[in-house]
Amino acid sequence: MSHSLTILGVLLSFVLSAMTLKSVVMDGARFNETLYTWMVVGGLKMEIGFLVDGLTAMMMCVVTFVSLMVHIYTIGYMEEDEGYNRFFSYISLFTFSMLMLVMSNNMLQLFFGWEAVGLVSYLLIGFWFNKPTAIFANMKAFLVNRVGDFGFILGIGLIVAFSGTLNYTEAFAKAGDLAKLSFPGTDWMLITVICICLFIGAMGKSAQFPLHVWLPDSMEGPTPISALIHAATMVTAGIFMVARMSPLFELSETALNFVMVIGAITALFMGFLGIIQNDIKRVVAYSTLSQLGYMTVALGASAYSVAVFHLMTHAFFKALLFLAAGSVIMGVHHNQDIRWMGGLRKYMPITWITSLLGSLALIGTPLFAGFYSKDSIIEAVHESHLPGAGFASFAVLAGVFITAFYSFRLYFLVFHGKERFDQNPDVHHDDHHGHAAEPHKPHESPWVVTVPLILLAIPSVVIGFMTIQPMLYGEFFKDAIFINGEKHAAMEEMAKAFHGPLQMAMHALTTMPFWLALAGVVTSYYMYMINPALPAAIKKRFQPIYTLLENKYYMDWINENILARGARALGTGLWKWGDQVLIDGVLVNGAWKVVAKVSGLARRVQSGYLYHYALAMIMGVFVLMTYFVWLK
Repeated sequence: MSHSLTILGVLLSFVLSAMTLKSVVMDGARFNETLYTWMVVGGLKMEIGFLVDGLTAMMMCVVTFVSLMVHIYTIGYMEEDEGYNRFFSYISLFTFSMLMLVMSNNMLQLFFGWEAVGLVSYLLIGFWFNKPTAIFANMKAFLVNRVGDFGFILGIGLIVAFSGTLNYTEAFAKAGDLAKLSFPGTDWMLITVICICLFIGAMGKSAQFPLHVWLPDSMEGPTPISALIHAATMVTAGIFMVARMSPLFELSETALNFVMVIGAITALFMGFLGIIQNDIKRVVAYSTLSQLGYMTVALGASAYSVAVFHLMTHAFFKALLFLAAGSVIMGVHHNQDIRWMGGLRKYMPITWITSLLGSLALIGTPLFAGFYSKDSIIEAVHESHLPGAGFASFAVLAGVFITAFYSFRLYFLVFHGKERFDQNPDVHHDDHHGHAAEPHKPHESPWVVTVPLILLAIPSVVIGFMTIQPMLYGEFFKDAIFINGEKHAAMEEMAKAFHGPLQMAMHALTTMPFWLALAGVVTSYYMYMINPALPAAIKKRFQPIYTLLENKYYMDWINENILARGARALGTGLWKWGDQVLIDGVLVNGAWKVVAKVSGLARRVQSGYLYHYALAMIMGVFVLMTYFVWLK
């Protein structure tokens, strides 16, 4: 009942989303209305409304389609889990939250959807709540996202404070006025502060350095969640939000440069971490981090449509890779270590071919979906004239080789070479379901798992070829994304050089990204198929670098031992000295102690004897007389 009801709901949502997309593309339909006013505070209206344009319609289709595939896949993957019904309720709530986020026409509703996906991701990452690592991971995700969300709500607050509205259209209409203002008390441009605050929110949700640390650990949740969080939904919310706020970001080159540099750091350095991972899901997770960096770089280059285009293509092939990884995990009886796989091609033919197609899309093979979006990002950065474009250009180019290397390292170790699944030293340990992991022969997954793989593999191959013209160089995003062509001409330059998807693919065979990707595949094949002793020798030779990568640049150590302990020390100090000593000791207890002392002295004077009062009066008269005599 639970899976039938939820799958029917998501299927209906996908059908309606597809119909909406058709109306938007074919008929030019648009919708931007407030349904009702929730409350009015002074002159500020807090409303519930919806905005449907090209950007919204595309996101609705991607979210509902990937969610539908994950729902179907979950029937096979979670069938033996005690939390089966609870899981379906969570992923349906996740889909609802994401749709509310992308369909909103105001920042209040955007923030509601933003926080809701954060909440449900907390529940999903910690789905196996008896597992200590899962509890640690979901708390880590929740806390890191609070850091980003603090910046996000500050950005929204500044927009409200200086424009007096939460509505997108009204706020964007006042963007020019905001650009003329300075942040109070400084000479900073107000629009720059607003955009950087908004982007800090995106850094949390879309896992940009240094707020990326939660995402790899979120692999502790079930595999369908990895696909849902890391493919089409939660992590792309930040990319969507910056694209939606393009009228503001276009007014601040400082903010755009900041966005580009952060994206470049994430794209390059998170890719390095994917090289040394042995957990099949973590390799794909670091790939997600790197690809989110690519999208962010495109945003910084003012190529918002390219970033959203890569968001769409990436959603399909990354969901495919995650679900294929889950299929492999099921096939080898819940082993996730790629060192103990190998030779699965003949046992799992559907998982093998769909994984290969997903990997080819990820590395940017010409004619595949990832090629069109990834090459467009590299070209957009090359055409950008921002100060950070040089470093960003190097980062995205180097990332091509790195992505190809770790993607095909995973592919070769899992599907080719010697069969190693019977050599796993942990083979008798229990998996997370409490089953003893026996060294049985691998097997292909049931149809509820393989059908979503096939349906995701199709757009992973063809969607880029079909949609690059309207999405990048047509009018698909004409009302949704704003670009200042005079200052940021990257898209115009790219449009001049574009002569169709087929010609782009043919030309790519002569370009640097293609040869870098090919070099990555060849290097991976040599190191893991022909000369498997070489990786161990390189590891031994460059042990300090390997240790740095294995410890993830010590970001977790810094967060836990410096930032967290510093925050705790600050909190303890404020509690002991501020609360106990100053507030309780001085202000509260100190006040009554002073009153008690004064009262004690006053009580001694109030004896009740008449002759004491008479003596006091005579002495008072004597003092007054002496005083007046002295004055004369």
